[in-house]
Amino acid sequence: MRHMQLRGHGHHWQLLPILCIGLLAVLPAGSLTVPQGRSVASAQTSRPAVASRAAPATTPELALRLQALLGQHSLLAADFMRGRIRGDEDFAQAANAALGKNTDAMGQLMGDLFGDATAKKFAPLWAEHIVELFTYAGGLADQDDDVRAEAREELIEYEQDLAGFFVDEAHGRLTTAAANRAMRMHVDHLLMQADAYAAKDYPTADRILRESYEHTYDLGATIADALLPAKEAAALQAPTWRLRSRLGKLLAEHVVLVEDVTRAAVTNTADFTAAGQSVNGNTRDLAAAMDILFGATAAKDFQSLWAYYVEQVVAYASGSAAGDATRRERARANLHDFEGRMAAFLESVTGKRLGSSSLANAFLVHDQMLLRHVDAFAGKDYGTAHQIAYETYEQMFDLARQLADAFGATVAARLPVGGPQTGYGGMADAVGRR
Repeated sequence: MRHMQLRGHGHHWQLLPILCIGLLAVLPAGSLTVPQGRSVASAQTSRPAVASRAAPATTPELALRLQALLGQHSLLAADFMRGRIRGDEDFAQAANAALGKNTDAMGQLMGDLFGDATAKKFAPLWAEHIVELFTYAGGLADQDDDVRAEAREELIEYEQDLAGFFVDEAHGRLTTAAANRAMRMHVDHLLMQADAYAAKDYPTADRILRESYEHTYDLGATIADALLPAKEAAALQAPTWRLRSRLGKLLAEHVVLVEDVTRAAVTNTADFTAAGQSVNGNTRDLAAAMDILFGATAAKDFQSLWAYYVEQVVAYASGSAAGDATRRERARANLHDFEGRMAAFLESVTGKRLGSSSLANAFLVHDQMLLRHVDAFAGKDYGTAHQIAYETYEQMFDLARQLADAFGATVAARLPVGGPQTGYGGMADAVGRR
């Protein structure tokens, strides 16, 4: 097994890569100040909701989009809270803008999926719960237990309101207990990761954040299943759709975790090792899926290529931190080499159903976006960095679609129902032995 040693600015550690791979803006774009009390009318922008791309035409496409946006929400909310906890207001403001964009897109999508009446009911409930997350993070930053306690109480009320909303809209297809449990878990994850981050327990904070992302992403499927007509919801269980969902979840998470570790490499911060451990967890989940889809040999080949790729991205970030142009350009050249090799590998495993030239171009665009993110972050242009991160996250779902279509329904059917917590059908031990 190849072990990849990544060298951050002053950090040395081993990464074990294996494969499986809005509504309303919550706060004004120019300020991180929110009003007291439950009303968020003044915290909402007057600009129209704008989705980042045209809504897909089919209901299954829209349902997958809902999963993507909910998963992204959990990650951006954590970014937002962590920026406040650190007292990094510029970063927090940029995360707030990205979160507002996500929220706008989700509101528009709720309307596309379930109708304008449902979207209008959903919007204020969702906006209010984000404001209270902001308030809770401020209480942590100021070490004010009273503010935290009040925010937690408000969040409990909002989570009950949100759960009740979903139960009402599901018309008997979702129980109150299940809805309350799902919303409580979403809020608890975000509060617990914030508590751990404030205590500088970065491994715990990042572990909980991964759990938060997985839960919130999967919540999108639960919502779609409960609110959509049964015939349309059943279409989401087709093998290719399940594979697109699974690949999209893991590839998009990978992007966010790699961006986190490169940020830590650029700033030489104490959470570098914890960020690397999160990348490990994601790649273990990817490996389990690849093993099932194409077998152990293919998984090992991919593992070696993936290790090389992540190593070069972090090398580029380390070069940026050190002001070493030579190291950066060497990493860029090595990434170009990776693009061709990975494209050839995937062309082979798909039986040439997806050409290497188009794949190489897809990876080229992806790598360029990751490096642009590093450059923007290193230059403290956090607004641009978050915008690039937002676009890169979305690009992964396009790549997941390409790959799932090329793998085909027969291969997709090999992926069992279940998630990484079950080892994708009992493969966890096999992955651990590689």
